[in-house]
Amino acid sequence: MAGNKTLSAAKVNKNDEFYTQRVDIENELKHYRQHFAGKVVYCNCDDPYESWFFKYFAMNFNALGLRKLIATSYDGSSVAGTELAFDGGDGESNAHKIVIDRPIEDYNGDGAVDDEDIRIFLRDNPPEVLVSDDEYKPGDFRSRQCVELLKESDIVVTNPPFSLFREYVAQLFEYRKEFLILGRMSALHYIEVFPRIMEGTMWCGVGFNLSMVYQTSYENNLEANKKFVKSKGFDPNKNFIKVPAICWYTNLDHKKRHEELVLYKRYNPSDYPKYDNFDAINVDRVTDIPVDYAGPMGVPDTILGQYNPDQFEILGACIPEYVDKLGIKRIGEIWMAKYRASGGTGHYTANMKSLVLYENNGTPRAIYSRIIIRNKNFQKAVI
Repeated sequence: MAGNKTLSAAKVNKNDEFYTQRVDIENELKHYRQHFAGKVVYCNCDDPYESWFFKYFAMNFNALGLRKLIATSYDGSSVAGTELAFDGGDGESNAHKIVIDRPIEDYNGDGAVDDEDIRIFLRDNPPEVLVSDDEYKPGDFRSRQCVELLKESDIVVTNPPFSLFREYVAQLFEYRKEFLILGRMSALHYIEVFPRIMEGTMWCGVGFNLSMVYQTSYENNLEANKKFVKSKGFDPNKNFIKVPAICWYTNLDHKKRHEELVLYKRYNPSDYPKYDNFDAINVDRVTDIPVDYAGPMGVPDTILGQYNPDQFEILGACIPEYVDKLGIKRIGEIWMAKYRASGGTGHYTANMKSLVLYENNGTPRAIYSRIIIRNKNFQKAVI
């Protein structure tokens, strides 16, 4: 809840600068190492003085076999100078650009390339300060300068602004880029995202529905949030906060995407009621998907964290752009009357097209959100 309030504030104030931590980047990037050899990686929302995305690729330049690493940051960083501030670094909130076409060396001679070596490299090779050349602020991913760098790149890896996620994803597809980016779980329902997941040109990464620790300009003044941050080894007094329901989004293939979800439940009408206004059964938990049902099923959004395109087919979702395509009908006066009579107080009307059903005891129930799928493997078995 605390994290959601912070995200809401970021959306309103357009100040959604959330600095991803090293452990979260390393935990995800280890699943994609085979994709980077000979590639140009662009971190286009990343101050080289602050960003662990930039530092990860700089430290692993040789191990990954990169051809080039590019990083640009947005003008007006709220936490500039808190990570790699030093004599020679500007410690200001300027937009920066840096291009690396060779491995970072072990400058301090300690036997490993680490963030201290990056500190030395940036001291001796300061990033270029970007100046606006169009209507966007320097370093904005939509600016002419950044678009030209995007064209040059092969793979984009970053944590883009939450408030501009729709536009950001649209740009990646416009320029046909491979990517691995972070976003809110709620983005699954965006019209810029869900159709691409459905058609198989975008999917969720290994990390799904995560509670992550970010550094941000927001003060952490909620005790439960502080406790979580401390449990992860961070200091909440330095503006580290917990943000829930975060997902990785990508079009880079990974092994988890091809792992078959083990199904063990058997279908029966009692446990899997059909919707009153749509010809599909309701499944309340992904682990409860029946192994022997061939027709459409409504499952929670969390299926997308375990979705194997060889095992399941996505038919649509209970979101405005798909309810008519799927044939989901209006709730209707009869269901509404029974719902109110049973004590239901939700903000529903008879003309809405939310999924609804009747429990075994006849109690009307509205379903919050569902992805509509079909089991491909059982279809094959039946045929």
